[in-house]
Amino acid sequence: MKLTFLGAAHEVTGSCTLLEACGKNFLIDCGMEQGPDIYENCQLPVSPGELDGILLTHAHIDHSGLIPAMVAQGFKGSVYCTEATRRLCTIMLRDSAHIQEFEAQWRNRKAERAGLPRYEPLYTMADAEQALRQFMAYPYHEPVELCQGIRVWFYDAGHLLGSSSIYLEITEEEQTRTLLFSGDLGNHSRPLIRDPEKAPEADFVVVESTYGDRLHGERPDYLGQLTEILQQTFDRGGNVVIPSFAIGRTQELLYLIRTIKEEKRIRGHEGFPVYVDSPLAVEATRIYSAGLTDYYDQETLDLLAQGIDPITFRDLRLSVTADESKLINEDPTPKVILSASGMCEAGRIRHHLKHNLWRKNSTVLFVGYQSEGTVGRKLLEGADWVRLFGEEITVHANILSLAGISGHADRDMLLNWLGNQSGAKKIYVNHGDDEVCDTFAAAIREKLGVEAVAPYSGDEYDLLTAECTARGRIVKLTKQSDGRRRANSLYEKLLAAGKRLLYIIDQSKGLTNKELARFTDQINALCDKYSKK
Repeated sequence: MKLTFLGAAHEVTGSCTLLEACGKNFLIDCGMEQGPDIYENCQLPVSPGELDGILLTHAHIDHSGLIPAMVAQGFKGSVYCTEATRRLCTIMLRDSAHIQEFEAQWRNRKAERAGLPRYEPLYTMADAEQALRQFMAYPYHEPVELCQGIRVWFYDAGHLLGSSSIYLEITEEEQTRTLLFSGDLGNHSRPLIRDPEKAPEADFVVVESTYGDRLHGERPDYLGQLTEILQQTFDRGGNVVIPSFAIGRTQELLYLIRTIKEEKRIRGHEGFPVYVDSPLAVEATRIYSAGLTDYYDQETLDLLAQGIDPITFRDLRLSVTADESKLINEDPTPKVILSASGMCEAGRIRHHLKHNLWRKNSTVLFVGYQSEGTVGRKLLEGADWVRLFGEEITVHANILSLAGISGHADRDMLLNWLGNQSGAKKIYVNHGDDEVCDTFAAAIREKLGVEAVAPYSGDEYDLLTAECTARGRIVKLTKQSDGRRRANSLYEKLLAAGKRLLYIIDQSKGLTNKELARFTDQINALCDKYSKK
């Protein structure tokens, strides 16, 4: 009966932990690593074909994104989760597979010209489709027997629709241990979903620490802030452009905007249109509106009882096709544009920035964290211009952020959630920045008086003795100089731009001969300019 930490150990993404008990192997989460890689992760100590199941806390790619890769390598077991998580994964894993295949196509065109071996995608759409057929959904609070000796319960983690903390009861050789995984715990008093609930006391707890070293402060007046921004921008005749993550944050904003409209908070622009311009966000919004009442908070349930859809309204317009997207900026009416990606590194948001950043009457409103080096971070830090589609766009628009919105619990919320775990034999801290994991483990020891550690990738713990039985190889990846890191970052952005160009070319078959000829000339001129002599 042992636990091996594999991913999100002293890092924020790539959650993955292996449970070996009762002769079976189960992963808790199987996430893709995103963003900077701080430590070298150890390999899965069993083959994917030897896995008996995967327990999934929620649909975000840093928790679910490698499930199709496991299927591609022989995993045939079930994926256990809630129904809302299953539905969200149907769009997220397909979208991820599309990205994997498109990247492989782009790399192989380059490899063929250079005489290099072919690049195989991490997984394909077929792998994602097969993985989705292996999902099994269960409600909160009901026991699920994984095998003889292991039962599992799901509890609401309050982070995303259907997100879960996972509680396991394991009996092996007449000894029983209980184990609790927090998953990502949500902030309090958010639209649509409930606050995180506390699971029963467990012998061992694995807890996230994303915000384990900071506090959110008093809950801001989101409605008041957003109303003021909309009113002032519309009065100037401008648009409010919101770079937003497609799943979760977009739907929360729609909830707030519906409330603003219902309460008639905006004067003189009562019928202002709201565009959701992201195919993934559109699909997610439809899932959120698909009657998943088991996951909503009481306020949302009360609205549904009155026949009110909490995230749709008369002036909401869902944009799916590229032509629909282009028409948005041709309409002079002051409007709200919600578009992905949330950090402005890719996607349709870049088109909307191109059309609005130079306008003094428009506002670009950020509602989520912006990583260092991204276009979003540059705008928030006061950049005078940014480069979009090879063109320098001067920034005259108002650049604002909606204070206080976060999808994660802060330090005190995490400690409060752990408040009924004072009898735990050990608490393991993961899913946090390198130093934050250690800082939050120390806070647990000080505030709760429970032994807490922050394992590294490859660390293995015996659940009968609570002792560490094997240490992973702690390999911190070489830290690059600022100049080299910036050069690599810029080169990665160039590669991403190349992938986007290939995608646009692939979508251009419907253009007229004149448009195709002009597009071809532009690409050739660009190639001539930068080709090495």
